[in-house]
Amino acid sequence: MATIIDVRHVHKAFGGLKVINDCSFQVEQGSITGLIGPNGAGKTTLFNIIAGALSLDSGQIIYNGEDITNHPANELFHKGLLRTFQIAHEFTNLTALENLMMVPPHQTGESLARAWFSPRQVYKQEAEIKQRAQEVIEFIGLKHVRNELAGNLSGGQKKLLELGRTMMTDARVVLLDEIAAGVNRTLLGDLMTSIEKLNRELGYTFLVIEHDMDMIARLCDPVIVMAQGAVMVEGSIEEIQNNPDVIEAYFGAGAA
Repeated sequence: MATIIDVRHVHKAFGGLKVINDCSFQVEQGSITGLIGPNGAGKTTLFNIIAGALSLDSGQIIYNGEDITNHPANELFHKGLLRTFQIAHEFTNLTALENLMMVPPHQTGESLARAWFSPRQVYKQEAEIKQRAQEVIEFIGLKHVRNELAGNLSGGQKKLLELGRTMMTDARVVLLDEIAAGVNRTLLGDLMTSIEKLNRELGYTFLVIEHDMDMIARLCDPVIVMAQGAVMVEGSIEEIQNNPDVIEAYFGAGAA
């Protein structure tokens, strides 16, 4: 498989505190790659750097062969590199369906002039976007709440909705930041099934930060372990779970 994300010798410090320290790894196109590690390992900081929310001090981020180091998040969005958040970011006063319809950029109706002088074009595009949103909401299993205000959805439903929002764009790579947090086991199963379908049927590549090891075990291969801002080890979930250095990093000396 081809490499779609190449993290090269990334460093990031806040004041005198080194958070990312010469971190390098690759994500292969079409994979679901796990990124795990104890609290404070630098995982979310690295996510923010890859997604364009934080600048790095030195190093490179290569995406699909292009150097995107310190490119802003809105630019990466248009290149198909998206992220979700540990706390879902929905429009609470819009319905679930309307939340999806808000996602596609450069909508004709955003222009006042076109809204006035090209109403047919606006209505046609809006109908197409609505149709797409209805297909997405059925794909992620939220058809029964499509007209419910997003603010009234459960935590798990909001995570599914956030995943659905990535489908309203030309996403190629999605960074999932602790998507299982606050989700009950039933909806978590639905969430994992949706991720697997997006990967298998639509070719999405995922990079997943997660503390739920059952989710990592089901979805991810390979798994990358970070500690103290750098990659400690990479391998299958079985190799990771049986690695004494990983056990010590999580549970302390003597645990292995």
